[in-house]
Amino acid sequence: MTSAQEIPVLAGVGQILQRADNPREAAEPLQMMIAALEEAGEDAAAPELLRRADSVYVVRGAWGYGDPGREIARRLGASPSETIGTPYGGNFSQSCVIDAAREIQAGRHTVALVAGAENGRSQGQAQRQGIALQATEVPGEPDRTLADNKAIFHEAELARGMNSASDIFAIIESAIRFAGNESLDAHAARIAELWARCSVVAGGNPNAWIRKSYTAEEIRRAVPDNPMISYPYTRLMNANARVDMGAGLIVCSLAAARDAGVPDSKLVYLHAATEANDSGFLSTRQDFHRSPATRIAGSRALELSGKNIEDIDYFDLYSCFPSSVQVAATELGVPEDRALTVTGGLTFGGGPLNSYGLHAIARTVEVAREDRGASVLVHGNGGWLAKHSIGIYSTEPPADGFHYDNLQKQVDALPVRETLVEWEGPVTIEAYTVAHLKGVPRVAHAACLTDDGRRTWGTIDDPAIMDAMMREEFCGRRGSINGQGKLSLD
Repeated sequence: MTSAQEIPVLAGVGQILQRADNPREAAEPLQMMIAALEEAGEDAAAPELLRRADSVYVVRGAWGYGDPGREIARRLGASPSETIGTPYGGNFSQSCVIDAAREIQAGRHTVALVAGAENGRSQGQAQRQGIALQATEVPGEPDRTLADNKAIFHEAELARGMNSASDIFAIIESAIRFAGNESLDAHAARIAELWARCSVVAGGNPNAWIRKSYTAEEIRRAVPDNPMISYPYTRLMNANARVDMGAGLIVCSLAAARDAGVPDSKLVYLHAATEANDSGFLSTRQDFHRSPATRIAGSRALELSGKNIEDIDYFDLYSCFPSSVQVAATELGVPEDRALTVTGGLTFGGGPLNSYGLHAIARTVEVAREDRGASVLVHGNGGWLAKHSIGIYSTEPPADGFHYDNLQKQVDALPVRETLVEWEGPVTIEAYTVAHLKGVPRVAHAACLTDDGRRTWGTIDDPAIMDAMMREEFCGRRGSINGQGKLSLD
């Protein structure tokens, strides 16, 4: 029988939303992380857990701190034996919780704090006003980092000027549309409805950044306040990083929670978790509209938890852009008409870069407490649908403890595509987007396959062709690339 010292639980959660009119008066991310953890201590009805923390995890942000976990601990009165950092990636919020759970299960730690924050709104205000915001100097580096930072753009992508998340996910979107044999209009209407449902969920989330509900038509229609960014994505289909948000979680052993007096009604258990990564570069992915890592890791997480997908009551599928949600739902076997988020997603719930997942887990804890015994599946994604973490949570204690598995070996055994940086000759357009600047078409990026199945990239900047690409399907069209990346159509 698993002892209480070996059972990891989430005991407290805190979320901070900041809307300061004067950016000079706005709290910096370090302060928001501390405030969120203090709120988590109050939420657990056991603020002493903060002082008892023996590990502090901080999700990598856009800020320049060295070892923020150590400074957070000092200000909270804790003396952790270890601070842990992460690379960039939206999967690492949940990876921190998973790692903390494994450390607790192994008896190496008892109380872990997990935090993250961004001040994208304040930074944007300051930049527009010509103000340089002050930040606390935090030297050093974490004792441990969960993974290495790796490049996410392939040289073939960089050679064609691809450096935008919205372009990448819009290219994946076109592959989903083409694989489903949808017309452009039907597809645009469907994903707008999907995002409108996320907007409704955000309206019921007290910690969502945008709680106004938008109609599908408002989301889909490109207008000055909602310009096209990367066809078919308008601004309201993009992750919203213009937010000041922070989140803090307390992960501890069941024994520590009980010793600190945390009420049982507050406790949420992590039943099972899995991780796996698809090919790190979009260019080498076998198919854009599929994610073998999500399928394999998701299936294993359900198996470890003793559940089927039909047994899951709530989901939070990583929702930076519509394509991310659709791919995850397909691979997990979740019908698209189900509610696929508990936060409202990174557009409406708020997209504080890599730390969004902490808000997803914090909201998961709230939802699980309200619907006792329900199961919630959280999917984290990093890179271009590359890095995946799956967690299954419930207020119901797991029958035989927490289970974890890493499925990387299975994913690595699958084929990838050869990618060409330079190519001269015939190709077939596989997927594409039309990138916009200030609402005006700028360039079309197209993933292309050679006749022997290798992938390369081409660009089109002809205004008439770019306009046509947004009115009729160009996936499957034949053309030629001139050796410098310029794509001409047959």
